[in-house]
Amino acid sequence: MMLFALRTAANARDDVRMHDSEPPTVAMRRLTNGYQVSQAIHVAATLGIADLLRDGPRDNEALAAQTAAHAPSLHRVLRALASVGVLHEDDDGRFALTAIGDCLRSDAPEPVGGWAAYVGSPSHWQAWGNLLHGVRSGENAFRAVYGTDVWGYRAQHPQESAIFDGAMTSIMLRANRHVLAAYDFGRFASVVDVGGGRGAFLGAILEANPGVRGVLFDQPHVVEAAVVGERCEIVGGSFFESVPEGADAYLLKAILHDWEDEDAVRILRRCRAAIPEYGALLVVERDLGAANENADAKFSDLNMMIGPGGRERTREEFATLLAAGGFALQSATPTAIDLTVFEARPV
Repeated sequence: MMLFALRTAANARDDVRMHDSEPPTVAMRRLTNGYQVSQAIHVAATLGIADLLRDGPRDNEALAAQTAAHAPSLHRVLRALASVGVLHEDDDGRFALTAIGDCLRSDAPEPVGGWAAYVGSPSHWQAWGNLLHGVRSGENAFRAVYGTDVWGYRAQHPQESAIFDGAMTSIMLRANRHVLAAYDFGRFASVVDVGGGRGAFLGAILEANPGVRGVLFDQPHVVEAAVVGERCEIVGGSFFESVPEGADAYLLKAILHDWEDEDAVRILRRCRAAIPEYGALLVVERDLGAANENADAKFSDLNMMIGPGGRERTREEFATLLAAGGFALQSATPTAIDLTVFEARPV
């Protein structure tokens, strides 16, 4: 569940470094008011403003008409976004995309619009609003608000589930390219993507490596919408019960961070029961890193605490977790973004 191209509160430390000339009170007010920018971007993303500006500048009245929005209110949002560099307002009062705003287009090379639509959605927004209760009580913030976990809630609310799926798809487009550039999946004859969703990442692996065969494994209602090539088998099931056996490599991409240690070990043990002695387990996650750095990972850790109830981990914590699941950590390959490929072997 992560988080990627636009600056948010997760980049707070880097933002402070970029504004060293600011008085501390000014910097603190800017950070404190970051939610206002986030919600304004959410509105623009939900209304599809960037797609409407794809071919050039347009005035507010035209944008309001096409989005069925209240024109005066929309104008106030657009000019606010222009003040922070997401849009540009020209002398004629027309709005255009900047390089930053261009990332909100649905056809952007590394789209962020799906994520922007998700972070402002009611369920995510209100769960974050319950952060103080979670910190005081230790209770999962999402469950405290909605009386169920994120998975159960999305199953009951298809519209919010679709928003979440859109966010994950936009994130994958960026992450896939960087993970594939950093790690050689072509040395395996077969890969099982455990919890692989609709197959976006596994499909990218197979496209980049014609000699590899794949197995996409996730819950039946998830994989029924998967679109994969002929070199991929689709299997439905629960990774808490069993996973397909006998592949060269087992992939867990952005899975373990959704779960606390006890459940994460259960998933690892199901993989250990399926993997041959010569196989490799590939865990693609964030590395929390050292103190006072890596803000993206540390705010993603809060996101895990508030939402699914999991956590981000350090390399040392991954090594301990893997050992409990029957694996030994062999290597950690960083990518150009805040993801690392942890390779482990069965013991």
